[in-house]
Order: sequence, then C-alpha cells, then structure tokens
Amino acid sequence: MAAKSGKIRIGIGGWTFEPWRGTFYPEKLTQAKELGYAASKLTSIEINGTYYGSQKPASFRKWASEVPDDFVFSLKGPRFATNRKVLAEAGDSVQRFYDSGVLELGDKLGPVLWQFMPTKKFDEADFGAFLELLPRKIGGRTLRHVVEVRHDSFCVPAFIALLREHGIPVVFSEHAKALDAWAKRLQEFAAGGEPADLPRVGDGKLKKQPRDVFAYVIHEAKVRAPHGAMALIERV
Repeated sequence: MAAKSGKIRIGIGGWTFEPWRGTFYPEKLTQAKELGYAASKLTSIEINGTYYGSQKPASFRKWASEVPDDFVFSLKGPRFATNRKVLAEAGDSVQRFYDSGVLELGDKLGPVLWQFMPTKKFDEADFGAFLELLPRKIGGRTLRHVVEVRHDSFCVPAFIALLREHGIPVVFSEHAKALDAWAKRLQEFAAGGEPADLPRVGDGKLKKQPRDVFAYVIHEAKVRAPHGAMALIERV
C-alpha cells in the first residue's frame, strides 16, 4: 500500500555555534560530539559550509557516521554556481560540487539548496538553463534539488511553470515563529495538499501525492533555533 504522507524532517542550519553550548548542548559535551547530540534531537541539519567552499570526502563520511540511520542532511550548493550574472555558465561549478565528495553521505544525502542573492532577477531562459545543469542521478543515486529565490520578479506564473517542468521545488520562508500553524502546514504538505493560508503564484493545481518535507528553523535569534526546531518536531 502506498504511503499516505511523506516524511517530515525538521532541523537547523549547521551544528557549530558557541552560544548553543550550555543552552542546547550540555555544558561538558565535547565539540566532537555536538553533531551526534544534535542529530539525536533533530531529524535533519543543513550543511551550510558547502556554500562557501569545498569540504573533504572524509568529512562527509565522518558526518554520515555520526548520525542515526534515518537522519538526512541537506546541503547548500556553492555560491560560485548561483552568484553569477549568467547562470547558464555554472556547469563547471555544479560539477566540481558533486565531485567534491558529497555523495559520501550515502543515504543521508538529502536535497541540495541552490540559494540566489536577493538582487538576482528572474530571467526565464537563463534560469531554465541553470535548472538543466542540475544532475538528476549520479552513479544510480537519485539527487534532489530545491531553489531559494528572493527577488520579487520570480513571483510570476512563468517561474512556477519552469519549476514544474523540471520537477524542482522552491523554498518558502517566513520570519514569524508560529509553530502550531507551521506544524499543520507541514502535515498538509506531506500529505500532498496545499495550505490555504499561504500566498500563491498562479492558479495551477498540483497533483495530490505524498511529499517529503524539509523545514529548518533558521532566524535572527539563532540561540533559540534548536529549541524551536524540537518544539516543531513535537507538534508533527
């Protein structure tokens, strides 16, 4: 029987943050054990160091070995791929990213987030060319991608049509911490629905089918992020 709902994974951005010691991490926990501790309380973590530069294959293997079997990381794609005038020329940067060892995460490799600058405007042909560059499979492993755009020019039906054509979702972000409301929205997304209280672009309807959902508590009051994520986990 097919599952009626996808998995909901909730976490934070990164796991190394000095103010979390003594507030989230126990006082005497060594830094080497912080990832394992965080992974025992959360269901996903976004690795954001990959945005700034390549990590070593051994690091990915080590991180994968320190988390539970059902834990999944998301990764930020490199800025060298997204922070450019012509996105269609990002092929080499995308290739280097996947050659850097990210596949060493194995089954713990979740979606790769391709984040664009707030000043980056929508160019249908160029953005479509970028989506074409994202590999769907490597070595038999299916890869997942998600894009985060932050310029108002993307709020057009043509952008949504492009995402659907390529089967790639888009990030929705909100600065308020309404945990009860978000718990309900995440459950509705996972069951294949569309929360009625969120803004829409265009009037097309998605096929209702179970979806995996990834939610991260990343905000200005970073010291409280782990507790916010844990509270959201309790609600779903």
